[in-house]
Amino acid sequence: MTEYLTNYMNKTAERLSKCSTLPELEKLLAEHMDKIAFMQHERIVHFLVTMMFAIILTILISTLLFTQNLAVLALVTIMVVLIAFYIKHYYFLENTVQKMYKVYDEMLAKKETLSEGVND
Repeated sequence: MTEYLTNYMNKTAERLSKCSTLPELEKLLAEHMDKIAFMQHERIVHFLVTMMFAIILTILISTLLFTQNLAVLALVTIMVVLIAFYIKHYYFLENTVQKMYKVYDEMLAKKETLSEGVND
């Protein structure tokens, strides 16, 4: 997902810089809105999974405090590693979606500029 989003953002920036007609920009804007919707969904799913892992980790740590079982310690260790990777990925998704919002604003500004050129 990280590579996919990075490539998409680079290609979108390139396409936006080369975009010179209103119909072309309208198409790019519609595609970008679809991607934003997909990534918002992805972000919500990853948030829920991260929270589920955090709850499970809390339960396992509580269990470890009362039982002092080595098997539970192993599970806690595994969960800490997994949740660290989930948080890192969620952080990337969150920041990229916010960048997508900024690109959307740039598209709207360019649309306004191109619309003014058509009306002149």
